[in-house]
This record gives sequence, C-alpha cells and structure tokens, in this order.
Amino acid sequence: MTGRSLPPVLPSARVWQILRRCYPGQSPAAVLERALITLATADGHLTPGGQMKTGIGGRPAGRRTP
Repeated sequence: MTGRSLPPVLPSARVWQILRRCYPGQSPAAVLERALITLATADGHLTPGGQMKTGIGGRPAGRRTP
C-alpha cells in the first residue's frame, strides 16, 4: 500500500438487495470481503493460504484464460 486511503466502494442497488435477502444480520463489508477473497482465489490470484501470487517482476499474475 502507498499510504493513501482507498476510495469508498458503493455497491449497486442489486448488490444491496442480495446482501439484505441472502445475508440478513451479517455485516455487508464482511460478506463482500469473503466474496472477493473467494473470487480472487478461484481466479488464481491468491494462494490457498490467502497470499497474493506474483508473476514476472513481482506483479500479480494476470487472469486465467479458459
């Protein structure tokens, strides 16, 4: 991180509806965090232990191609 604050993430109305209906009583931020980690792991950007994978030059590896 560079020390700069991150911009706020503003979910769409559809995402809010899914969060309210499917995950009642849970923190929306926690649900979105779990979802992003799951997606990044499935796409091959994270190791099974949750660490960032690095490609050539220390950059995150690109998206897998089918």
